[in-house]
Amino acid sequence: MVNKTKRSSKWIPTKKNSQSAGVHIIAELWGVVDIKDPKKFEKMLLDAAILAKAQPLKVYVHKFLPQGMTGVVVLAESHITFHTWPEMKYFALDIFTCGEHSEPYKALDHFKQILKPKSIQVIEIKRGVE
Repeated sequence: MVNKTKRSSKWIPTKKNSQSAGVHIIAELWGVVDIKDPKKFEKMLLDAAILAKAQPLKVYVHKFLPQGMTGVVVLAESHITFHTWPEMKYFALDIFTCGEHSEPYKALDHFKQILKPKSIQVIEIKRGVE
């Protein structure tokens, strides 16, 4: 049995005239050297959320021993998460936003500006597209 519930009016029109629930950006940042200070990353998550025109609900960053971190800012519009591997100078980033006014690429630009990766790979997924 297929559940055919009514879609929210907040769906985002995409370039191909289809509809989506939101945009999920997956970014791999390589050559990042300054990924050790959890307080810096809490601020970075919150600032990225504001730049994406999202409403932050909760932020949490955990530092692993001897190295590495993971962090999340839960948004009213979804989430932004990251994981680090300092020994590889690698920063994995997910930005998932919904709502017709969100600007997830502004959040991505914020991370790129601060972390200054030597290279970056980005995948965009339209979420909720049939």
